Amino acid sequence: MEAKIFDRETILDLVVNFIPLGIILFFIGAFAVFAPWGFEPMASGLMFAIMVVMFLALAVLTYLSAKAIAGDEKRATVYAQGQAGLEGAEPIHGHDDAADTSAATDAEVDDTESTSE
Repeated sequence: MEAKIFDRETILDLVVNFIPLGIILFFIGAFAVFAPWGFEPMASGLMFAIMVVMFLALAVLTYLSAKAIAGDEKRATVYAQGQAGLEGAEPIHGHDDAADTSAATDAEVDDTESTSE
């Protein structure tokens, strides 16, 4: 079974992109329904083209970001926010058991080296 790209954690990470998408969509709709400056083909067309291009570009960026975030969570050990670089941080979930045992072995080697000095 294939994992979902837009799971709960990924959506929370991407909320910063969903808000501007909603704002752009609101203004496209508002300017389509209420034309406060009238409708001139050149000016209005340029305005709508800029908003639609920005909406599509941000939508593509959001989708690619979701794939990157979800893919990274599958490939690497995941720590709580801001904890990855701290010594002794506990992971939320690990990549696999082989990586965890090799990390534990490295830590044991470091401990034996420090005690022998």
